[in-house]
Amino acid sequence: MKPQITVYSTNTCPYCDMMKSFLKQNDMEFTEVNVQADPAAAQKLVETTGQMGVPQTNINGQWVLGFDPDRVLELVKA
Repeated sequence: MKPQITVYSTNTCPYCDMMKSFLKQNDMEFTEVNVQADPAAAQKLVETTGQMGVPQTNINGQWVLGFDPDRVLELVKA
């Protein structure tokens, strides 16, 4: 089963770009939510995770905070 991956990012976040590049390089499909352009999504993200920083990546309901490729691979293979 293909993992459901959502990356929450902003326009000016270098770690967001690194996360999206990592996913693309590893042929992982993902949805991007730009919390800079969508304040409601930003608010919901903070309410859900308690974290304000980005990137935050949701993989099958599990959260990865920041750019953590090892954790991404661990969750995708789970």
